[in-house]
Amino acid sequence: MSDDPPSVPADQVRELAQLIRERNAIDLKISQILQRPAGLGHIGEFIAANVFDIELHKSATAKGSDGVFRTGPLAGRQVNIKIYGKRENLLDLKEVDGPEYYLVLTGPSAAAVTSRGTTRPLVIDHVYLFKGDELLAGQRQRGVKIGVASSVPAALWSAASVYPENTAEFPLTPAQRELLAAFASPPAKD
Repeated sequence: MSDDPPSVPADQVRELAQLIRERNAIDLKISQILQRPAGLGHIGEFIAANVFDIELHKSATAKGSDGVFRTGPLAGRQVNIKIYGKRENLLDLKEVDGPEYYLVLTGPSAAAVTSRGTTRPLVIDHVYLFKGDELLAGQRQRGVKIGVASSVPAALWSAASVYPENTAEFPLTPAQRELLAAFASPPAKD
């Protein structure tokens, strides 16, 4: 049995072309705000930099981290910023030249299953802060691969949560919480 999608009528292809033109126009507006292409990674870095006062590296290809915290309890510390539409307990990790911290913005929790028939809206319902060296040591101890889509236990995600809950180690201001809430999933319909 083939996993290829069934053929669609030409009118759906034309509708898709129109929607992509509209999306491209929106991406252009987003790019003007970001001063970088409207890719998911750049969007996440822009949001994190402005919410958490992170100075992004001039080059988007800097090794190991995306920027440095300017203020707060982690001032001067390097951070790698990730954004995922869903929290599937997977995290892209760096074995060599990794950051001091991983700051991960995610949508709702979900199982890592096929994406067929689903959507992945860009929302932020949770923020996690992992200490890079501790996370890597734990991954090595568990014998888990380190790299793209590394499996991180749910308990570690819970321990690293800094939003929507507030933590003593990385407290968020009301202004930070308000900015993050602007990206939240829409309320569930009854």
